[in-house]
Amino acid sequence: MGIRHLMTGRDVAKDIPVSYDEHAVVTTGAEHEAAGVKAVMVSLQRGLTSMGPLRTAAALVRLNQRKGFDCPGCAWPEEHGGRKFAEFCENGAKAVAEEATKRVVTPDFFARHSIDDLADRPEYWLSQQGRITHPVILRAGDDHYRPISWDHAYHVIAEHLRALDSPDEAVFYTSGRTSNEAAFAYQLLVRSFGTNNLPDCSNMCHESSGASLVDSIGIGKGSVTVEDLEYADVILIAGQNPGTNHPRMLSVLEKAKANGAKIIAINPLPEAGLMRFKDPQKVNGVVGNGIGIADEFVQIRLGGDMALFAGLGRLLLEADDRAPGTVVDRAFVAEHCANFEAYEAQTRAVDLDLVLEATGIDRAQLDRLAEMLITSERTIACWAMGLTQHRHAVPMISELTNLLLMRGMIGKRGAGVCPVRGHSNVQGDRTMGIWEQMPETFLSALDARFGIVSPRKHGMDTVDAIRAMRDGRASVFMGMGGNFALATPDTHVTEAALRKCSLTVQVSTKLNRSHVVHGTTAIILPSLGRTDKDLQQGSKQQVSVEDSMSMVHLSRGSLQPPSDQVRSEVAIVAELARTLLGPDHPVPWEEMRADYDRVRDAIAAVVPGCDDYNRKVRQPDGFQLPHPPRDSRLFPTTTGKANFAVNPLEWIPVPEGRLVLQTLRSHDQYNTTIYGLDDRYRGVKGGRRVIFVNPDDVVALGFSEGDRVDLVSEFTGASGDVEERRAEDFLIVPYSTPVGNAAAYYPETNSLVALDHVAARSNTPVSKAVTIRLEARAARG
Repeated sequence: MGIRHLMTGRDVAKDIPVSYDEHAVVTTGAEHEAAGVKAVMVSLQRGLTSMGPLRTAAALVRLNQRKGFDCPGCAWPEEHGGRKFAEFCENGAKAVAEEATKRVVTPDFFARHSIDDLADRPEYWLSQQGRITHPVILRAGDDHYRPISWDHAYHVIAEHLRALDSPDEAVFYTSGRTSNEAAFAYQLLVRSFGTNNLPDCSNMCHESSGASLVDSIGIGKGSVTVEDLEYADVILIAGQNPGTNHPRMLSVLEKAKANGAKIIAINPLPEAGLMRFKDPQKVNGVVGNGIGIADEFVQIRLGGDMALFAGLGRLLLEADDRAPGTVVDRAFVAEHCANFEAYEAQTRAVDLDLVLEATGIDRAQLDRLAEMLITSERTIACWAMGLTQHRHAVPMISELTNLLLMRGMIGKRGAGVCPVRGHSNVQGDRTMGIWEQMPETFLSALDARFGIVSPRKHGMDTVDAIRAMRDGRASVFMGMGGNFALATPDTHVTEAALRKCSLTVQVSTKLNRSHVVHGTTAIILPSLGRTDKDLQQGSKQQVSVEDSMSMVHLSRGSLQPPSDQVRSEVAIVAELARTLLGPDHPVPWEEMRADYDRVRDAIAAVVPGCDDYNRKVRQPDGFQLPHPPRDSRLFPTTTGKANFAVNPLEWIPVPEGRLVLQTLRSHDQYNTTIYGLDDRYRGVKGGRRVIFVNPDDVVALGFSEGDRVDLVSEFTGASGDVEERRAEDFLIVPYSTPVGNAAAYYPETNSLVALDHVAARSNTPVSKAVTIRLEARAARG
């Protein structure tokens, strides 16, 4: 049992028992439907366990409502107009329960647990201990985090930053859950300090989407709205698992199908959310069979998507030959596109036999897919990390965009590109300036507003930041949210890089691995979460976020914070800035901390499309940022037109005796946050160290169901030598995957992703195409 925290009445656990035996994993068989009554029951149970009945009711009734707070989970948008009473999904409810838990981690907790003790604990145990209540510091040579005052913490950070030979020796990371106001203030602090080292989580997920779309249509964001999906004839979903990662998308797909839409699901695994959806707010979702989602399920080999899109392109061109002008939108191509002739010449030469080999599908299915695209007047392409985390991710996405451009599917109702983002405000962070390569227009506007001189030299993204810390070129790391140590690739290299730093600072709500993988000095600064009430000088504040479809709206936390020592991210940035930059710095940090409207006034003056921000964001559903290709078929590219991409066809053959592995989420997690140890949809209970392998591969490689193996990745480095990484002790689970392909959960398998194995041009780690071999545990003694 716990004691009561004197300030908040929260439970302070002396030891929350979260133990499990990975050898006790039970497999029950995959489910073939998503959501339903079971999801509701799981949501309520998690809420009651973590928050209690009153806090659960207070939180969930305001989740994703106009006068409430935005979900701290995914970035799927709310529908306009009237919203459902329960406008959330199972994983959204879990995210709220994690953040709004009544459990707290006080200074007494750190007194009981040494850093070595915490470092030996599993990530799940760390996250279940509760909200951090006070700032703490781990000094050089100490073995426990100890309390530190806020002012003293700021002075320690400022001293380390001022001691650097160059501001570029500091790294300032950002998680996608940071609000627009905090993100804008953070990048302003970092650029005032003198560096563009602003890596963020998008470097590891949708950077490939941005790089591709900027080349193709001139803006690295999606071109559709939620309403567009309801008007589409065909919705193509590639490399995305909406049942786990964006469950509220399923209700929109249900509406689209009711309007006659056909859905093509392209994925290596037959995920439950791609198969059938049971809406618990409808009768057929409670007592009926729900609704089938995929009209055509394409079980594609890892990395074969580019070949699929190229093969479809050839079939569409040949169909236009048979009926000229009925397939290719010649008027759109002539007026709005460039480089079509080169694309057409290359695509007509695509070898369809190679397409079938690369994708693993048959010709009949390829022809059916082509016919669906040919007859569609309104097509939307959605994708997620199943496309973005490949070596050839950028040309792969460009090839998909080519299909839409050929048919004139940009800038019309019910059609367009839809990269579905993960973190709830990762797109907003980029809009607010969290990028190491912000354009001159943004930087000059920032300088004019505040009278500063922003650096123009491009900074480091996530992968380059790890390399810099590893090589001693950066020695101070600050993370604004997130769990850098577990979110990044090449775990052992990343952890060693962090440990080489003189100072690591984590702005966090809860404990995670990044707190125990620390520099010589380490500081944890506890921050408010999305659900918490934010009072500044007695005035309640609200923040804003941007969803996957460029809608910007307010979020208002209402729950009591875990202690009066927890501060908002905006306050932390502003107070640190005053200490670091001095009272004479031209930015009015104290005004912005006291009233977030002042931050929004600055956003309106600096960020394109955000004029009159304070008024527009207070509209009932917020406002949508401009998107020239969507709004007026204007393409701000180097040619002034939408560009057809021409790239060599790439795919991933499977080496003899090896498998190609993709890392993925369990249904009981969101990114690195582990909610529980069950993956209900894939039929795994009680553990996470499992590897899903095609039954034929299990036999061919000489193993049996239930064998325990080590995973050894193989990567050819720049020198030509083969490098290896190892993740130990995984249970083989036979599963429906393409022959030669396998899947396992991250972050447990992040150690297998080599730091230098990245997507061309976007520098995104290649987490969906890791060549591995399986080694029997007995073989290692």
